[in-house]
Amino acid sequence: MPYAADGCTLQRLFTTFADGWPGLGLFIQRLFTGIVLLQHGMPLLKETYSVALAVPEMMGAISGLFILAGLWTPIAGALVAAVELWIALAGGDSIWMPIMLAVLGGTLAMIGPGAWSIDARLFGRKRVAK
Repeated sequence: MPYAADGCTLQRLFTTFADGWPGLGLFIQRLFTGIVLLQHGMPLLKETYSVALAVPEMMGAISGLFILAGLWTPIAGALVAAVELWIALAGGDSIWMPIMLAVLGGTLAMIGPGAWSIDARLFGRKRVAK
């Protein structure tokens, strides 16, 4: 059934944007994840690394900007999860930070950005004044 008279079927297609305490928790998770992703990508701008190491780190840093802003959060979170798993499997000094960032990116992709995000402004429910 594509459309119900009360609109409930249509509403299930869209992500809800948590506000209140859950929204604050998502905001803090987005801030933490984005800052750590940027912190891991910044040394690549100062030093020269191999392309194989620089590409996933830069993809993670760019995704971190989207996560910070709360823009296209499901896509950016899924990209963070994939890139950080790539970094963890490629080996390196420590695999625990990429695994943690992959989990955080995956959870943000599944849960959404929360009410304090650009996504909520662009794609959230709008009130229509009569």
